[in-house]
Amino acid sequence: MQWRALVLGLVLLRLGLHAVLWLVFGLGPSMGFYQRFPLSFGFQRLRDPDGSGPVGPPGGPAWLHRPRRGTEGRLETPPEPGPTPGPGVCGPAHWGYALGGGGCGPDEYERRYSGAFPPQLRAQMRDLARGMFVFGYDNYMAHAFPQDELNPIYCRGRGPDRGDPSNLNINDVLGNYSLTLVDALDTLAIMGNSSEFQKAVKLVINTVSFDKDSTVQVFEATIRVLGSLLSAHRIITDSKQPFGDMTIEDYDNELLYMAHDLAVRLLPAFENTKTGIPYPRVNLKTGVPPDSNNETCTAGAGSLLVEFGILSRLLGDSTFEWVARRAVKALWNLRSNDTGLLGNVVNIQTGHWVGKQSGLGAGLDSFYEYLLKSYILFGEKEDLEMFNAAYQSIQSYLRRGREACNEGEGDPPLYVNVNMFSGQLMNTWIDSLQAFFPGLQVLIGDVEDAICLHAFYYAIWKRYGALPERYNWQLQAPDVLFYPLGPELVESTYLLYQATKNPFYLHVGMDILQSLEKYTKVKCGYATLHHVIDKSKEDRMESFFLSETCKYLYLLFDEENPVHKSGTRYMFTTEGHIISVDKRLRELPWKEFFSEDGERDQEEKFVHRPKSQELRVINSSSNCNRVPDERRYSLPLKSIYMRQIDQMVGLI
Repeated sequence: MQWRALVLGLVLLRLGLHAVLWLVFGLGPSMGFYQRFPLSFGFQRLRDPDGSGPVGPPGGPAWLHRPRRGTEGRLETPPEPGPTPGPGVCGPAHWGYALGGGGCGPDEYERRYSGAFPPQLRAQMRDLARGMFVFGYDNYMAHAFPQDELNPIYCRGRGPDRGDPSNLNINDVLGNYSLTLVDALDTLAIMGNSSEFQKAVKLVINTVSFDKDSTVQVFEATIRVLGSLLSAHRIITDSKQPFGDMTIEDYDNELLYMAHDLAVRLLPAFENTKTGIPYPRVNLKTGVPPDSNNETCTAGAGSLLVEFGILSRLLGDSTFEWVARRAVKALWNLRSNDTGLLGNVVNIQTGHWVGKQSGLGAGLDSFYEYLLKSYILFGEKEDLEMFNAAYQSIQSYLRRGREACNEGEGDPPLYVNVNMFSGQLMNTWIDSLQAFFPGLQVLIGDVEDAICLHAFYYAIWKRYGALPERYNWQLQAPDVLFYPLGPELVESTYLLYQATKNPFYLHVGMDILQSLEKYTKVKCGYATLHHVIDKSKEDRMESFFLSETCKYLYLLFDEENPVHKSGTRYMFTTEGHIISVDKRLRELPWKEFFSEDGERDQEEKFVHRPKSQELRVINSSSNCNRVPDERRYSLPLKSIYMRQIDQMVGLI
């Protein structure tokens, strides 16, 4: 009888805990073995119209099962559903039915979102986004410059943590080079503030130096600093000057030379590595530290090609693009032969995968992003081929749920974390960085899937007024509770609006703006949320808040911005720095193509590939082809999409 009493006690304890969680936070898991999806917007198992039983595969929710693949590796078409419901009736594949509604109802959602964002409101939101940037920027300049970051609660500056070199959260990013000012340069230009842009550029030229005893992460220095210097240089030297007069009197390519100086200081990371994959960190004065870690994440090592490639093509020096491209190829060659997936942490000397998790978030996100963006910028077909193969593996192994977002049997799609070799589920959380992926899907024209995935992340935002760093979709609660003012959801919202022109995304942007104003604004800026539920804060405003979050919010509401009207095609780096897409970046100034040692390219020109000991600048001197059709989805979305999204977030 003792074991029966013990079992009964455990059951009662669980019931009590769930009751407390529901009453206090509304966050408790469901009572079944297979928890329903969080937020009650459609990941619960669907039932037949008569309520007799579940639709979809046995053994739990469909998103826990890998989609079936056909003989050619494509997702198999799901079985044909039953007869199509008549007008006004929603079948089991409809979101309204999944939410417990009996029918589709009138087109109230279409009426709500069609023309429901008047120009006056848009202008108000644009000015609010600009005011948000100005408030953060002005306070940084007043209280923190020339230090790297602003502590917005106590109105002080922050630099590297010299007392604790192991504090990588700070030291990987802050290099004692006025990071926030450098990172914000092109945002000033995009907002049309020519006087402040010119002043900031002169400050950077006159005060910023990279000859510092700072050990920084190669990835962070590349995307935040190198990328911003290149972007600002291109803005200054653009003959069309679309953002207003951003020219600098007597400008002599100083920002380009600074970018070159920084990149040279990062080059030692690529030396003495047996795989060609770079060390994660370098000291800007002395090179790779003696005690350097031999393990690096895939995104950190494989997301350098855009900035390094631009620098090489502007300088006419192949060195930088070559080392970055070699790292990408080395990682690509280590992918699983069975799944085509990559892990998230690798040993740079042995090529052994230390972290075998494959997903779309931290450790892998920008690797996929830069395969596509490198092709858009440089036109190298191998980049597109790698991206297409990676995207197919993602769809085959990471995507759970039905094939179509809005029709068919099973649950709506979700991308999960799996083992790179087997494709089996590794955990039940997603992280906030994954919210960038709908924006990437927009760039390749997979807009329908982007709409569905974006709605999932926005529903989480609606619940907390922020995106928790990790969210456990099985436990229906955050695993990691902080929000560092990240831009990923805003970026996807902006790109989806540009692709669809659906005013729903303006409503999303307004909601995000108001949440940031309500929950993160403090005395001298905007602060990281330490806890998305109780809204407690940390005294830190990371540089990407000004370089990305504010920029994308501003562009979302500024329909007349030159980015949208100038006739020039633009692309944003993973740090949100704007780069014009033009044929000059598709030309190789050194007149050679990359190929294997001893091979010749199609024009029979011998290609010299520098060895690791030759990684130095080679006599540098300073002096669209295929992009997705943005107008493909310019018409208003079908009302089913608007209804779907509204139901997803409206019942939270």
